[in-house]
Formats: sequence, C-alpha cells, structure tokens
Amino acid sequence: MPRLFVCYGGTFDPVHNGHLAIARAVRDALATQVHLLPAADPPHKGPTHADAKQRAAMLELAVDEESGLHVDRRELDRDGPSYTIDTLHELRAELGPDAPIAWMIGSDSLLELDTWKHWRQLFDYAHILAVQRPGSLTDGDSIERRAPAVYAEITPRQCRASQLHGAAAGGFAVFPLVEQRQESSTELRRRIRAGEPWRDWVPPAVADYIDRRGLYRDRGVHAPPL
Repeated sequence: MPRLFVCYGGTFDPVHNGHLAIARAVRDALATQVHLLPAADPPHKGPTHADAKQRAAMLELAVDEESGLHVDRRELDRDGPSYTIDTLHELRAELGPDAPIAWMIGSDSLLELDTWKHWRQLFDYAHILAVQRPGSLTDGDSIERRAPAVYAEITPRQCRASQLHGAAAGGFAVFPLVEQRQESSTELRRRIRAGEPWRDWVPPAVADYIDRRGLYRDRGVHAPPL
C-alpha cells in the first residue's frame, strides 16, 4: 500500500516549535513523512515580514536532522502568486494518479477554505487534513454555522486520518492535537519587536539566524540578504 504524501504549507514567518510539533505529530501518527512547503506570496494574506529565501532558510535549519520532515521549495520557484491548487497539480503530475496525497490546514484555514482559488478542485488532487488544536471549533455545527459551503463539501468526504492512504484524493479528515501549543508567528514577531523573551519558541539555529540578520525588529527596516 503506498505511503501517504503529506504536505504542510504555510508562510512560516517565522517557523516555530508549534509548527514542528504539528509536523512531528502527523508524521508519527500516520507513519509517514511530512513535506513543509513555504509559500512565496499567499494571495489571501498580507505581505510576509521576512523574504521567501529567509523563511525557507529558517525552515531548513529547523528540520535539519529531523527524521521524516523535509522542506519543499517549489512554491518559491514559481513566478506569480502562490496557489495551493497549482502546487497540488504539480505534485499529482509528479507522483502519478494513484499516489495518496494529503494537504494539511489549520482549523482557522478550514473555515476560510471557500476563499481559496478553485477550492473545490483541491479534492480532485488531494485529501484535506484539518489539524484541530485543543479548544478550536471544528465540530460540524460550528463549521456549518460559520462556513456553510465548506461544511456541505466536506461532510460527505469525512473519514479517519488513518484511512487517507487508502485512496489518492477526495477525503477529509480531522487530526486532533493532544497538546495545546502557545506559539504563533504573530505573537513571536511581536515579542521580538518588543524585546521580550522569545528564543525558547524556536530551535536554537533559527534563533541565531533571526538575531544575525536582525529579522522582525522593525517592519520598516529590511533585513540583510542571505
């Protein structure tokens, strides 16, 4: 039976220990490898704070020597905005029609899934795996109330995460996290700008990279190049 190909996309601006905890949990629970894809320019979000090469470099430092976690830079090499549907189209062409692929999203992104480009077509290329943080509202009633179109699309597709490897695409599963994580990139950037403690939120190599380049100190100041 083919191994599930798991994709974890995001801006990772910057990557932090919460991101890594999620990737490890999915890797271990599904006995697979997780491919982290830093986005170049997500059209549905504002501009990033570190440039694409810097964010990818921090991500590679973070997963160095981490078994089963890999960085995929394909979205940085593509011209124009970064759309998930384009990435999945590329992956499907590379891996073939029968390879099971899952795209990981957070519960907040799930509620906004209908704002993504060609969002219904995502299920033609991959499964959607929604990571549920403790206390997040991803029960059926909450999704139906806040995102009725998404609810209607995912309800008939619902299955267990452990079943996703059994088909190439088209499923929807929730992956509940047991441990509550306090880290967020927004709060991490705020702490760095404010001079508050932050280094224990990221791997040491990432903290050193941020310090050497003066990243996130002041949004009006550009960080030095790599």
